[in-house]
Amino acid sequence: MRKFLTMALATTVLAATAATNPFFDYKNWKTPHGTYPFNEIHAEHYMPAFEEAMKQGLQEIDDIVANPAAPTFANTIEAYEKSGEMLSIVAGCFFNLTSAETNDTLQQIEMELSPKLSEYSSTIRLNEGLFQRIKAVYEQRDKLKLNKAQYKLLEDIYESFANNGANLNPEEKEQYRQLTAKLSQLTLQYGQNVLKATNAWSMLITDEALLAGLNDDTKSVLRTNAEKKGLDGWLLNLKPTTTIPVMMDLDNRDIRRELYMANAGKCVGGEFDNTGLIVEIVNTRLALAKLFGKKTYAEKSLHKTMAETPENVYRLLDQLRDAYMPAAKAEVQEVEEYAKAHGFYAEHIQPWDFSYYSKKLKKEKFDISDDDLKPYFELERVKKGVFGLAEKLYGIKFKENKNIQVYHPEVTAYEVFDEKGKFLAVYYADFHPRDGKRGGAWMNDFQPQYIEHGKDHRPHIVNVMNFTRPTADKPALFTYNEVRTFLHEFGHGLHGMLTRCQYASQSGTNVPRDFVELPSQFNENFIDEKEFLDTFAKHYETGEALPQELLDKMHASQTFMAAYACARQLSFGYLDMTWHTLEQPFEVNETIGTLESVVRFSDKAMEQVQVLPNVPGTQMCCAFTHIFSGGYAAGYYSYKWSELLDADAFSVFKAAQQKKNGTIFDKKAAKRFRENILEKGGTEKAMDLYVRFRGGEPTINALLERDGIKAQEIK
Repeated sequence: MRKFLTMALATTVLAATAATNPFFDYKNWKTPHGTYPFNEIHAEHYMPAFEEAMKQGLQEIDDIVANPAAPTFANTIEAYEKSGEMLSIVAGCFFNLTSAETNDTLQQIEMELSPKLSEYSSTIRLNEGLFQRIKAVYEQRDKLKLNKAQYKLLEDIYESFANNGANLNPEEKEQYRQLTAKLSQLTLQYGQNVLKATNAWSMLITDEALLAGLNDDTKSVLRTNAEKKGLDGWLLNLKPTTTIPVMMDLDNRDIRRELYMANAGKCVGGEFDNTGLIVEIVNTRLALAKLFGKKTYAEKSLHKTMAETPENVYRLLDQLRDAYMPAAKAEVQEVEEYAKAHGFYAEHIQPWDFSYYSKKLKKEKFDISDDDLKPYFELERVKKGVFGLAEKLYGIKFKENKNIQVYHPEVTAYEVFDEKGKFLAVYYADFHPRDGKRGGAWMNDFQPQYIEHGKDHRPHIVNVMNFTRPTADKPALFTYNEVRTFLHEFGHGLHGMLTRCQYASQSGTNVPRDFVELPSQFNENFIDEKEFLDTFAKHYETGEALPQELLDKMHASQTFMAAYACARQLSFGYLDMTWHTLEQPFEVNETIGTLESVVRFSDKAMEQVQVLPNVPGTQMCCAFTHIFSGGYAAGYYSYKWSELLDADAFSVFKAAQQKKNGTIFDKKAAKRFRENILEKGGTEKAMDLYVRFRGGEPTINALLERDGIKAQEIK
């Protein structure tokens, strides 16, 4: 009953029991490696803990400002870096759970908390006394004999203040405070609308004949969905474990269309309409940019990235558009011709037809499908393979520890040890979908890595996914893409686990967003390597290794629809950049209204890379949480940017493999990748780190070769 307490009751309870709040004693937790005592933490503990943590954090800032000694790197920059420790601990727990195991109570707390955290952040960022001390140290930076990490920390802290209002006049600072508080609320509401819309829709099928085309595993998932709701039949919902197989396999076109419309039309009008929020979000972001003298939000946002400017982002998007679009159009035409040759009756293939017919075409061309591969990708074997990859490359090992408390019974906790047996990290793995978990897959840290007084505080890392569940008669069998996604998120996890940095704000994945996807996307490449697959891909019933015939077909099919996939990613990149390169506030056309104005503007942004018909009543922007409630505003391009990097980086391992007695697990290349990419975090400029690993700047050549795109196709 505790988690269902109302906010008023929760506040009353905690006022009386503050002494029993686990967060108030976080330095004395008697848990392995100081992990969270999840069994003792309840919803009513959060708000008092946040309030106390913010109180302590502000006092720590006041102590820095009141220090009578002249500003130094130690008493100002390092002191600021170390402030807010309790807040980091409380937030590390709370915000991981609001993504992975939320409920109405936590969402209510989140709504109440959002403006308070925004106000806390603004209070610090706009503290004139603090900024003047930081500025005093910054102005003498070249005389301080700082190492690279210290110099960059000083530079980053100064610029973070300057970019968040420290140099604004009093009136502008108040505007900034109001705008950031408003934006925090808007983006939170947007994300909650998407989650609520996702959970609100379902379709119950009571006639099994309507499920023709679905395999037994998918039908079992749908049956389980229904049973959880106390229903008899097969329940479709908008979670990926339903939408992906249904869109690919279900013969019934009407149901596919209805599912597509529900998924692609999330928050486009209706109870959870996000179009008005989009207008407010982009206009608020633009107003923030204007405060700093920037023409667009993208110009402000890209300052500290590898791309640096909107022009460089568009240059990348345009280059990829010109390279891939001819092939993408040809791929769609091929699918349409195949569909018409197999009884398709409409004039043009629609989005709810494409996955269905392209899968059939792929099977006909390569005679391979997810159903052929899934028996070889059983969850426990996949974990063995993915963990084993890290051991082969970097020497690290994973050991389950059931004494480490977890936030949900399905979560598994591991201790991670380096090649010498020294403790390296805590790793939590959370694989399957739940109602309280948002869709997608991600990595985060519960606690970051940093070094203090000579002690290396090792990180606590979590991977959260939404993969196929086991059924009553089968273990969890992954699709090929689910294995790839696991490798991707585990690559982020390695970035977090292997980090060795002095300061928490620079450790792990605290790097420019167009660099952060390099370790994850690099890790994906191994799924195409027989040498890796042979270590774990065995039939869950017979133990037979994945046959060479299937491997050959899988490799032959790797570039199938690669250009279409690129065009799809580019459409998201153009959508993001178009919204965030507005130089004037977005104005709703009063004749057509907010919803239609937003949809038309977004459709226009995506049309240059559109290869399937546009469907009225749908628009990606309304559920595009990456850019409207996540951290990727003016940054979605970074997936393709990082793809260039990962293909280029993996070519080093491919070259090593092709040498006499070579291996894809090349230790020398892995050592350079670990030391220059995975361990360094944000201690240096990303391009400098990459060049040190690679020996030169990346080129597009490896990506084109991997995707089967001929260089002469580039205009």
